[in-house]
Amino acid sequence: MLTILDEEGGLLEEDQRALVRHVVQDGQGADILFSAGTTGEWDKVDNATRQAVIRVCAEEVAKLNVALRAADGRGVESWAGVTAPTAEDTLANLEFAIDCGVDAAVLAPLSIRGVEDPVRFVLRDVADLLDARSRRIPVFLYDNADIAIDPRVPHIRTKQVKAMSRLDFVRGIKVSASNKVLGNYTRAAKSFKDRGEFAIYVGNAMLIFDIYRPYRGFLGVLQEHWDRWRRAGGMPVGVVSGPANALPREWAWAWQVCRAGDEERMDQARRVVEGFRERTVAASGKRTLACLKRALWLEGVISSAAVAAGTPALTNVDAERFDRAWDEVKALAAREIRAPWLTRFEQRSA
Repeated sequence: MLTILDEEGGLLEEDQRALVRHVVQDGQGADILFSAGTTGEWDKVDNATRQAVIRVCAEEVAKLNVALRAADGRGVESWAGVTAPTAEDTLANLEFAIDCGVDAAVLAPLSIRGVEDPVRFVLRDVADLLDARSRRIPVFLYDNADIAIDPRVPHIRTKQVKAMSRLDFVRGIKVSASNKVLGNYTRAAKSFKDRGEFAIYVGNAMLIFDIYRPYRGFLGVLQEHWDRWRRAGGMPVGVVSGPANALPREWAWAWQVCRAGDEERMDQARRVVEGFRERTVAASGKRTLACLKRALWLEGVISSAAVAAGTPALTNVDAERFDRAWDEVKALAAREIRAPWLTRFEQRSA
């Protein structure tokens, strides 16, 4: 989830609620809403804003679930990114998230200053906090070299993940990394948890088009051999896509057709989401977050496209170029993807 800010960096609560409704798409969009993560600029806003966006998203998800569960018995989940630059604020955020009624917390232990041993931090500090609460929630680890404190330690070691997975509340990991690093986790996943499933979520969303592409091998090696090899590891159970803030239905469809191994539709979905990604690069570099907010602002979903201080912004020239490019993306989606998997844009309430 993006964090919707005004020009001074304050949270726009009603806009944030409008974004939640947009991403859910009446049950046709995201299954899980992850707030205060990297796409939410968690490391660019203060801790009060982190907590505010956790609260607002949790409240709005709870309201939406009343209607969603009445319709088909299924709702969506609210996951909170609780990571902060300090261990003290991280633990405070976890406690705050529990009080807000979130379904799970997401923790990036390598992004917390002073936490030299992530296993000890989770085993002692996090476990002690949860043990003291009457309501415990699952915790998912987050591995992302871009936000690691020490560049010499960009990823959580698999043996550390295995140690943390022994705790009953640690249920999985989101991996924003290369296919090679992701593969290290998937191959080791079956040994991570002594009981139950340890879930792996793909953080570099475009990888799903490679991971799930059917492979028939050389000289007629059967598909079933490839499937058996893949099942030997722990295949991802979900994808976390920042661009799904703007295109939630298209990304939901992309995940479904990838899991099904439908090559033709995988190619259609890939052309759309890759078309958006290509158009978020400005002359001075990637501007993904700024472009996502610009797209939602153009559609009237949110009233401000401001990014946090420190996040690369769009120049006026870049913004004009992206406005034309966004129309191209929508036209491309209309050609490649049919209803009900075309995102519906509803203007926020005044």
